[in-house]
Amino acid sequence: MNLPNKLTLLRIIMIPVFVVLLYLDFPFNNLVALAVFILASITDTLDGYIARKYNLITNFGKFMDPIADKLLVTAAMLVFVDWHMMPAWVVIVVVAREFIVSALRLVAANNGRVIAAGWSGKGKTASTMVCICIMLLGLPQWVNALCSAVILVTTAYSGIEYLVKNKDVLDLSNI
Repeated sequence: MNLPNKLTLLRIIMIPVFVVLLYLDFPFNNLVALAVFILASITDTLDGYIARKYNLITNFGKFMDPIADKLLVTAAMLVFVDWHMMPAWVVIVVVAREFIVSALRLVAANNGRVIAAGWSGKGKTASTMVCICIMLLGLPQWVNALCSAVILVTTAYSGIEYLVKNKDVLDLSNI
């Protein structure tokens, strides 16, 4: 197993650690959980960089890396819902966007086409990670509401952009 794949597996292992830390009651547990989240987020950037730079791209990495990223973000947002820091409907929009974009990529791949990550998707990921980090700081609720709005807007925008730019993949003329 190469280094990028090990980093992906490490990120997956860090997800339950992150969640458990959030629910444990000890001084600064949120800050320790924040450190784990930041480290997991860094492995996401690092594994992709190493895989591309050293041509270590594998099917395992192509499959597991996006899943690990989505699990990390979804785990954090579900905790925020549980703690009344984020509305559940925002998480539903985020998860729906992920399903839609993943399905669009599957249909495109079935037709021999690859839909690469666009800038709006990368911006969505970066802003979501930053907002989750901010929300883990325990700031006032208006900050959480602002972060939820940023996550919602960047998610919706990038999802719509993927659909518009790749509408030909869906071939809606047969409906």
